[in-house]
Amino acid sequence: MPGFVSQAIQPSGEAFATAAANGEPPLPAAFRWRDRELTVRSVLRVWRSTKDDRGDTYLKRHWFEFQTTDGATAVVYFERQAKRGSPRWWLFTLNENGARPQPRPVR
Repeated sequence: MPGFVSQAIQPSGEAFATAAANGEPPLPAAFRWRDRELTVRSVLRVWRSTKDDRGDTYLKRHWFEFQTTDGATAVVYFERQAKRGSPRWWLFTLNENGARPQPRPVR
């Protein structure tokens, strides 16, 4: 089960080889979180989330799920509308054993 983190992270290194299109931010090759370096080995998924405001829909976050070089699986997001001086990259979840979570059946 992935651990919920929801903490700001610091991008480091060059951009990872992902296709940055349509205003999508390039995924950094690594992130600093606490005293740890999370280095991207491979990207597993990319998606976007939106928000509605007064009848208009806005792109809010760019999400990336990736496997780290030490075998963990991380989900991070880029906050498009961060206030000046606020962090833009966030670590959402971190699964230390690297197993991807399986969808739970709806009851």
